[in-house]
Amino acid sequence: MERDAQLELYGLVADRLKEAHTRVRSLQVPEGVRMALSRKLLVITAAAKHDLADAARRLERLMRDLDEGRFPQDPDSGGSP
Repeated sequence: MERDAQLELYGLVADRLKEAHTRVRSLQVPEGVRMALSRKLLVITAAAKHDLADAARRLERLMRDLDEGRFPQDPDSGGSP
């Protein structure tokens, strides 16, 4: 039964990662912001290979930030972090 739950979580995380990548690609934000978000998605994808539950939490946090319009600052804008 544990294995079934793990496989289900993999499926959910994979679907959410696809959704997140699509959303990031469609955002009307500076390229530096898009790249920062893409790096976050790559980190989450890599984390999923080692700690699926942590990756799912990170992904949910990122999706919530996207929903609420909280984006990383554009490193090319010259502002402070």
